[in-house]
Amino acid sequence: MSLTVRPVVGRRAKITALGTYVPPDVITNQDLEKMVETSDQWILERTGIRERHKLAPGLGVSAICTEAARKCLAARGIGPDEVEVIIVGTVTPDMMFPSTACLVQHRIGAPHTWGFDVSGGCSGFVFALLVGVKMVESGAHKKVLVIGADANTRMTDYTDRTTCVLFGDGGGAVLLEPCAEGEIGFIDSVNEIDGAGGASLNLKGGGSLNPSTHETVDKKMHYIYQDGPAVYKFAVRKMEEATARLLERNGVTVSDLGCFIPHQANKRIITATADRLGMDPERVIINIEKYGNTSAGTIPLAMETAVEQGKLKKGDLVLLAAVGAGFTVGTVLLRWEI
Repeated sequence: MSLTVRPVVGRRAKITALGTYVPPDVITNQDLEKMVETSDQWILERTGIRERHKLAPGLGVSAICTEAARKCLAARGIGPDEVEVIIVGTVTPDMMFPSTACLVQHRIGAPHTWGFDVSGGCSGFVFALLVGVKMVESGAHKKVLVIGADANTRMTDYTDRTTCVLFGDGGGAVLLEPCAEGEIGFIDSVNEIDGAGGASLNLKGGGSLNPSTHETVDKKMHYIYQDGPAVYKFAVRKMEEATARLLERNGVTVSDLGCFIPHQANKRIITATADRLGMDPERVIINIEKYGNTSAGTIPLAMETAVEQGKLKKGDLVLLAAVGAGFTVGTVLLRWEI
């Protein structure tokens, strides 16, 4: 391996802590069999999912973010008073405003901090992560809390058998800090958006174009719409292209990676991408069986799975990749420094 480390103007940034959270309530495939015409076997074969978690009534995605943030800070051994910025990647905020970042800041009691939300669909965590990295690299901030979480079950039509089997609720948080001497942390990224894909994956109601009315509710415009085949083709092609580009320009091969952590949208998308890249299946992190598609929450949850399985260790090179509504594409190459 001849790793080409991207130079930075100021200092390098790294992840120093990780915390995740999923709600305790679970929807199994057997539960879905009672709601729509489907079966456990069909869901497993098409998606790789066995169960997914569901946020309790009366709670919003900020509850997931708050618990993940608290766990992350506890893992680092610091209090919320040390957090300087909070960035939340989500497309299922509690409300249009205030931002989820504001709600989390208040709940964890982080004084003298600022923050905002990032809307990138399933690439939301990756996009938020890269914004946080730039803040640390610039020297503007030393401790940036980045959260990726979604409560997709709130936007899911449980009479639509093509989408209701896919989505779950959950998320995770990481803390970004400057690297110590000799550490590398974040290396490089490749990102892209393609608005032509907006027609294939969207939620039409609730915005300024289609504000909430009796008519929008009747037309089910507040539920996730997805053209499955179109999303599948784009996701496999773009995850492969962006990942290959990122590896090539940094002098890295797939065999150099400790692990590959892709967005957990569908097991078939993950395995097809890995096969095209020639990746060792043992190095590809898949936990969609337990969580379903938690949108911006999948990558931090998969990070935790990788650590628990011993596939992500200090000094490992790791590649993150996601494709989401928009369409959005985000990939990151980093060295794990925890």
